[in-house]
Amino acid sequence: MLTTLSIFTLRPGFGPARWALAQMATAPAQLRTVPGLHFSQLLGSGAANGFGFWPNWRRYGLVATWADAAAAEHFFATNAWWAAYQARSTEAWTAFLAPLQGHGAWDGRNPFAEGEAPRAASDGLATGPVAVLTRASIRLGRAARFWRYVEPTSRAVAGAPGLRLAIGLGELPLVRQATFSIWDSAAAMQAYAYRHAAHREVVQLTRREGWYSEELFERFAVLSSRGTVDGREIVTND
Repeated sequence: MLTTLSIFTLRPGFGPARWALAQMATAPAQLRTVPGLHFSQLLGSGAANGFGFWPNWRRYGLVATWADAAAAEHFFATNAWWAAYQARSTEAWTAFLAPLQGHGAWDGRNPFAEGEAPRAASDGLATGPVAVLTRASIRLGRAARFWRYVEPTSRAVAGAPGLRLAIGLGELPLVRQATFSIWDSAAAMQAYAYRHAAHREVVQLTRREGWYSEELFERFAVLSSRGTVDGREIVTND
């Protein structure tokens, strides 16, 4: 199984922003008919590279899982909806990912683990750049606490050694949030996760205070990427 994560930066203006916002409601029905597409979710973003309280009307994301690479490539080459999104964007970036390790659930299931036996880590893909996706459904009564810690924690991760990209994404404002990051290596990612005081504090608080009704963590090998984010190539392909 292949996972892709795409990030769109829309052209300035009300028209592209209005169109993209409408896709949050209308695109799921279209995507359900795509051959080989097992799971898909359109995601919005916030200010401050996705971690701010207010929406960023120019940035959206799409996470998807595919039966195989051929199904994904056919979609990106021929799908009219994808082409319409690209036409309204100044940038479109896609990472191609192989699931390595994870736990938790997204709407009651882990879409990145289905059909995998064994996980990709056993195939020797654990070296090189890695990506991490975390997603949580925040309890309404804990949302204020969550957002209090988002800004300082996101500032801390932005300067972490080995970080190539970190962006906040979400299905619903305030209460269904995700973070996607790419690191030089698993060692760089783990050094931040286990040694950075602000990150450790947030993890401990989520457990102690029960911030989430559902959460998921997934780590991926980064196979390749195409396009740019804010004018930068995130992964240089050989």
